[in-house]
Amino acid sequence: MEELRGELSAEVQASQSAVDDFDSAAAVVLGVNRTDLRCMEYLTQVQTAAPTEVGAQLGLSTGSVTAMLDRLEKLAYITRTPDPGDRRRSIVRATPLFMERAMPLYMPMVEEGGRNIEHYDADQLRMLIEFMRNIRELYERQVVRVRGVEPFVKRLRG
Repeated sequence: MEELRGELSAEVQASQSAVDDFDSAAAVVLGVNRTDLRCMEYLTQVQTAAPTEVGAQLGLSTGSVTAMLDRLEKLAYITRTPDPGDRRRSIVRATPLFMERAMPLYMPMVEEGGRNIEHYDADQLRMLIEFMRNIRELYERQVVRVRGVEPFVKRLRG
């Protein structure tokens, strides 16, 4: 049993590395850095967001979010429009141009991934969903924990 757990752990780690490699390759093709790509992934999931929401999601300061959105706007990958409910806020959304460029990169993977799970029955799919949810929630908790740790560079300077 321990050997199987070790093999599963190794596969999870290898999968994470493969996702990381894919994201790096996609970022190069799209002409953005990895943080910019994460922003675009977030915007495609939620459709619209305020810059403060983007910053909270990515763990970025206000200044970093502004610089990132400026870069993405220059590439015509996002639009920023005034929030009709609060003129002090803006709403950010991905543009059709971004979707047009990103979809050919991601859709083949989505389609192949769909084919890869066709042979699983409902109980197996539920087990996989539970496993993936548990892994995601573990990482979400650990992100909060690590973001609360003082950076080593600050410790050395202090």
